[in-house]
Amino acid sequence: MPHRETLEQLLRRVRECTVCAAHLPYPPKPVLLAKATARLIIVGQAPGRKVQETGIPWNDPSGDRLREWLQLSKEVFYDESRIAIIPAGFCYPGKGKSGDMPPRPECAPLWHPPLRAALPKIELTLLVGSYAQEHYLGKLRKGSLSDTVKAFPEYMPVYFPLPHPSPRNRLWLRQRPWFDTDVLPTLRERVAELLG
Repeated sequence: MPHRETLEQLLRRVRECTVCAAHLPYPPKPVLLAKATARLIIVGQAPGRKVQETGIPWNDPSGDRLREWLQLSKEVFYDESRIAIIPAGFCYPGKGKSGDMPPRPECAPLWHPPLRAALPKIELTLLVGSYAQEHYLGKLRKGSLSDTVKAFPEYMPVYFPLPHPSPRNRLWLRQRPWFDTDVLPTLRERVAELLG
């Protein structure tokens, strides 16, 4: 009978990954958190520069806003026995013209399937930003990120699409008051239920 890899062994392999090293501005430093008991998974884009430096996912203003949306303390947010954090791209992709570059395209197809298989208790996947939504929802996405987020009930109970909580998206949030009134209450309730 073939040996089955444990989640710990898989995480070690992911953290040693150098598949896209030639395309990165710094040496690869995959950032992710997971334990087999996690019930919620957060799929974002890729680490920003501060996260690359500290090795702590969502350790930046975007993470502060995401925790505010979820009404979670840092202690609960970083409890990997309850919440897995697995971005679409694991390493900082570098700076682009208007913000960070997109996540490297190699990561999600290569590592998400075995990671998901090793996380049997996941009940909800938060898809934070368009890259996560593109990978997981594909053709089920609507014509725009706004429309996809607004249609969140269609994707539940498996997925919950969200905009990226970046400070760059302040205008997007201001122009869409329905996000605060319609989306966040359901999100908070579902997350509280799962982590209760």
